[in-house]
Amino acid sequence: MNQRLRSLLPASSCLFGLLSLLGVMCFHFPRELTSAEFRSAYSVDFARDLLLFGLVASFVLGTLAVLLDRGRRAALVGVGAASVAVLLGGSDVAVEPFAPTRYSLGVDWFVLALFFSAVVFIPLERHLGVRQIDVARTGWRTDLTYFFVSHVLVQFILIAVTVLTAPVARAVSLPGVQAFVAGLPFWVQFLAAAFVADLAQAVLHRAYHRVSALWRFHAVHHSSRDMDWLAGSRVHLVETVLTRSIVLLPLLVLGFSVPAVNAYVILVGLQAVVAHANLGIRFGWLEYLVVLPRYHHWHHARHIDYWDRNYAIHFPVVDMLMGSFKLPRDGSWPEEYGVLKLETVPQGIVAQTLMPFRGDREYVDHVA
Repeated sequence: MNQRLRSLLPASSCLFGLLSLLGVMCFHFPRELTSAEFRSAYSVDFARDLLLFGLVASFVLGTLAVLLDRGRRAALVGVGAASVAVLLGGSDVAVEPFAPTRYSLGVDWFVLALFFSAVVFIPLERHLGVRQIDVARTGWRTDLTYFFVSHVLVQFILIAVTVLTAPVARAVSLPGVQAFVAGLPFWVQFLAAAFVADLAQAVLHRAYHRVSALWRFHAVHHSSRDMDWLAGSRVHLVETVLTRSIVLLPLLVLGFSVPAVNAYVILVGLQAVVAHANLGIRFGWLEYLVVLPRYHHWHHARHIDYWDRNYAIHFPVVDMLMGSFKLPRDGSWPEEYGVLKLETVPQGIVAQTLMPFRGDREYVDHVA
């Protein structure tokens, strides 16, 4: 067993063990801990099978890590969490009928999203990464906390977005346009929705960079010093609500169908992870058609020439139309990531959440 694989054993055991424990808690308290919008996307049997896999994986990987004397503490945390999950019923916990509620946490969404993201992207980045980055890199706890908050609070974020967009969507009446859009084939609606949303997002994204009050929120996202699949989760909660509202609003006003909007939501979730991922694959001419890792990595470059470039998240043509397209033709990648003035962004999610409300200042404990 090579060194790199050995180093993943304790971290994997810890991950599977803690996620299994959270999964068991979701079975015990489905009304409070699972998202009503997300429950319909998976079956109870699927959740049970995934939970059983997580428990077995945690025990096996943790045992191997202890025997090989690799990360004993992390391995024991994983095995301990899995043991508690088993004592609480494991994958056999009965789910009693429960009354739906509008207010609940999306712990199930967090567990499933983190499980599949980690299983897919950690091995890919290990073998195809532009540079070798440890899973436990500097700032990973902060980014994982942002990942947790954004997923667990998904229902409250949706409520906030609805409150902001619904009154405007009702006030703007475009029956002719809405009828035309609704009559388009699904795939045309999907592509059109992605383009319209990308254009709205790019305009707002430019404002984030050019308006100092907005930049203080967006600087949190740009403060990651390493780029990988988890780095894109570092987004201030205010920016999350504002961006989703601005992007969703034109889709509602123009009358795109619910299936088309749902398909777009899936696309933006996947592409947001891929665009930040540490994947050094050369895509050639595709980089000029679709936003891929190298394109978005240059947007995050700690380089003055790219601070105001590459705002699109789906289609580079949006930046071409806005005059903000810039991509080296030699296939090179940025040497460094982060905000230009590192001392202006503090470390940790609590300090970063408060940062935009404290005005322009410098911090001793900053992201450098």
